[in-house]
Amino acid sequence: MILHSAFRNLIVGVQEKVPLSNGNSVTYINLDNAATTPPMHAVMDEIINFSPWYSSIHRGTGYKSLLSSDIYEEGRDIIKKFVNADEQKDVVIYTKNTTESINLLSYVLAEKDDKQVILASDMEHLANDLPWRDKFAIDYVTIDKYGMFSLEDLEMKLKHYNGRVKTVAVAGASNVTGYKNPIHQIARLSHQHGAKILVDGAQLAPHCPIDMKGHESPEHIDYLVFSAHKMYAPFGIGVLIGPQETFQKQEPFCKGGGAVELVSHQFIEWSLSPHKEEAGTPNVMGVVALTAAIKTLMSIGMNVIDQYEQELIHYTIHKLTSVPDLKLYCCAAKNEDRLGIISFDLPGLHHELLAKILSYEGGIAVRSGLFCAHPYVEKLLGLTPQKLAYYHQKPELPFPGLVRLSLGLYNNSNEIDLFIDLLSEIAQNKQVYKEKYQTEC
Repeated sequence: MILHSAFRNLIVGVQEKVPLSNGNSVTYINLDNAATTPPMHAVMDEIINFSPWYSSIHRGTGYKSLLSSDIYEEGRDIIKKFVNADEQKDVVIYTKNTTESINLLSYVLAEKDDKQVILASDMEHLANDLPWRDKFAIDYVTIDKYGMFSLEDLEMKLKHYNGRVKTVAVAGASNVTGYKNPIHQIARLSHQHGAKILVDGAQLAPHCPIDMKGHESPEHIDYLVFSAHKMYAPFGIGVLIGPQETFQKQEPFCKGGGAVELVSHQFIEWSLSPHKEEAGTPNVMGVVALTAAIKTLMSIGMNVIDQYEQELIHYTIHKLTSVPDLKLYCCAAKNEDRLGIISFDLPGLHHELLAKILSYEGGIAVRSGLFCAHPYVEKLLGLTPQKLAYYHQKPELPFPGLVRLSLGLYNNSNEIDLFIDLLSEIAQNKQVYKEKYQTEC
């Protein structure tokens, strides 16, 4: 089976060669898209085209400033359309990334009322865990034996807290296993118990459609966050989308110019959101990059992207099952709804060493470790509290972890075949490679 990506020519750098340990060079194979994607040509072209017109926004009357301001504000409408946010009721707040978006929301929600419980889950990225811990009582929806979100446990915990849950904060898809969560079912359950839902869409946004649904829908997504750098658009911008009313009363998370209407030594009159939450000189270049990427993704069709990636996902998993000794941590369930994120372990080789061998021997980029989802990976690995305490007390010891490959719309089956061939070679000659590279770890 040969899977050629029709979108490969959209991406910058896919033909770049990188050096190997033997002095040769090969075409780089990037299987680390869940961390950061390479940029699109359309994004870089738009940045270059806009650069002569770049100017500070909102407070200038020059033509370039007015043009930059229009582009910055029009970006919000493009983003709303991309995820079907409400044009009137929702606001799009620009941030640095998903992590800052969730930190901002946690600050805002902590200021507003006395419901003090946040339900996250055992599978969350640390960005959707740590910001809640110092402001709320936080509890975690468990995962099942396959590592998937438990709707049953969510319902049980919502009933247990009897209306005290403010928000259910959940990943749209895991950055470890690739499992998609049933976000609209989670939303329905949450709303039935008086809670709102935040979806961390960092992994979903580049790969499949997201529909926030209307505010009147019981399956409405109240808050959505995602990052441009995982959507083929560098330049450091993310978004927080949510109802305008959420951000109206409290003081802003970040204070300064651009967030105010008028200030004296006696009073401060804050701007309305979203501007109140965007103090300082805004990242208009980031907006240009993100909107260019969104336009390209929408022109292809998110369903088209998802369909191609699903074929490549299943091809990859099938090939991985042929590698000797390999243990997969991402596909124990039947017909799971998933993204192209696959984590595995090769007993006898430490995860970091295996990732380095793939790079040094084949020019193949993967990720290794805990993927900023420490509790989730620790549970998948079966690390008991006693084992965790042991490693915590002995930081000099190599900590257990996994290797993760993650696919983008431009990857193809030829890259997967090269990856599988090298991985199989390593699996059958562990000691040889361990001796060759042991000093590298």
